[in-house]
Amino acid sequence: MANSAEPSSSISFTSSSYVSNGSISYNKISVSGAEMGSGLDIISLSKLSCNLEQLLVDSSCDYSDAEIVVESTPIGVHRCILAARSRFFQELFKKEQVGFEKEGKPKYNVSDLLPHGRVGYDAFLIFLSYLYTGKLKPFPPEVSTCVDNVCAHDACRPAIQFSVELMYASSIFQVPELASLFQRRLLNFVGKALVEDVIPILVVAFHCQSSQLVTQCVHRVAGSDLDNISLEKELPFDVAENIKLLRLKSQADNENDAPPDPLREKRVRRIHKALDSDDVELVKLLLTESNITLDEAYALHYAVAYCDPKVVSEVLGLGLADVNLQNARGYTVLHIAAMRKEPSIIVSLLTKGAHASDTTSDGRSAVSICRRITRPKDYLAKKEQGQETNKDKICIDVLEREMWRNPMVGDVSMSSPTMADDLHMKLLYLENRVAFARLFFPAEAKLAMDIAHAETKSGFTGLQASRGSSGNLREVDLNETPIMQNKRLLSRMQALSKTVEMGRRYFPHCSLVLDKFMEDDLPDLFYLEKGTPEEQKIKRTRFQELKDDVQMAFNKDKAEAERHRSVFSSSSSSSSMKNCANYKIRKLS
Repeated sequence: MANSAEPSSSISFTSSSYVSNGSISYNKISVSGAEMGSGLDIISLSKLSCNLEQLLVDSSCDYSDAEIVVESTPIGVHRCILAARSRFFQELFKKEQVGFEKEGKPKYNVSDLLPHGRVGYDAFLIFLSYLYTGKLKPFPPEVSTCVDNVCAHDACRPAIQFSVELMYASSIFQVPELASLFQRRLLNFVGKALVEDVIPILVVAFHCQSSQLVTQCVHRVAGSDLDNISLEKELPFDVAENIKLLRLKSQADNENDAPPDPLREKRVRRIHKALDSDDVELVKLLLTESNITLDEAYALHYAVAYCDPKVVSEVLGLGLADVNLQNARGYTVLHIAAMRKEPSIIVSLLTKGAHASDTTSDGRSAVSICRRITRPKDYLAKKEQGQETNKDKICIDVLEREMWRNPMVGDVSMSSPTMADDLHMKLLYLENRVAFARLFFPAEAKLAMDIAHAETKSGFTGLQASRGSSGNLREVDLNETPIMQNKRLLSRMQALSKTVEMGRRYFPHCSLVLDKFMEDDLPDLFYLEKGTPEEQKIKRTRFQELKDDVQMAFNKDKAEAERHRSVFSSSSSSSSMKNCANYKIRKLS
């Protein structure tokens, strides 16, 4: 039998009373029969509910005649049941019934059926289950709770978001009794949730035209310290204006509140608009003209919250903003980045000296903020090596690592036997290591390379792509002097070294796998022994090809280096000595 929800929020079939409104004597005579009939009705309806659920969950009972695609996953549905339970689906199927002759099942994408917002796969399954069974199943904890161990999960972001999605589905698909239930549930969240978590409740209430819920949310937000810029960015225009009017009225009633400076606000908004346009040069110009600093405009907070990561990097590159500055709400830039959950921004801030241990006024650190808005389904998602890691997990792992790591980041350890003193051998090792990192851990490797700016170094393009016509991992220009060559290779090696350093600092587990891979004759068994026998065979074959490829390139590169050394020793000795002498003279002077 299907699980029922908790008593406070359950919706299930109830039996109708068949007792007549006639005479008292008739009621007395029929009461025992009515009770028996009522009990039988409950058993029958419960059995019907269970049988209908089988159509949805039992693959052996798949007689569906349509599919609804949610988050790229098709779900088989029965149009007759959906049409009987939802006026929305009844009208949808009625419109397409005339002249609708196609091979296979009709397919609908849920994102095309929803004018605003979204409904995820897990929430849609709960909604469908109610349509089929008349019972609301308990929410799966992996999608309706967060990964913060100290959270009661009574008002964290995943709990709120799951109810928001279900209210939206119930309202748009016109199941009024279910929409009413979730409206009451969201009303309970409004008073105890963080104000930023009230925003998604307010948005869904607005789109679902739930006036009571809108009113409660508006008053909660209006009385909070959430800034007007956030209101304008995250709320519908009418709602944001209503909140601002309430605040102005409150300020007029309170004579102690100083009125805002309109000229200053105008200048700050111009800086924010320049950031929206990705024009950091204009930002610099506005800073000069207005005498307002980046910190006074909370420009870095704004960029981290709403702008492209490249813009954030450019603003950081100006060196004019305090990465540990707290805004009016007591949030540092890293706190804002944790809410956004963009790994490249978080690592950029940490690299520039952001303090992961700084807390908000209510004692939350960046990692606790990130945990409170992350679902177990996302954080604990299993992946094969070579697949991208979920961003949520990367953010939490990076922040946790920063919380307890040794403050001093040592030099990159290069203990591999291939790491000779020779510059070319070091470079070869680093190129191979980074190339394999991109193969096995693409998301982590890309993030480390972005921070190290390794992608901008024209000399490095990956293990396979970096080969020249001769098959070497590096090209040798005969017109290039040894000093010029070493300078080029040193610059290239520094970028790759920084990439490896970033990997060791923020992704220690990935680095351990790569250490073992680079130093052992066999790769990490975790990678090769995963999957079906056919997949394992393909992996082992591919691995051997890579090993042979790297070894061949290594041997060719070594031989080519020796050959060019002999060429340079005879043809460029005088030039090299002259360059070295000039270099020493410049150094002494």
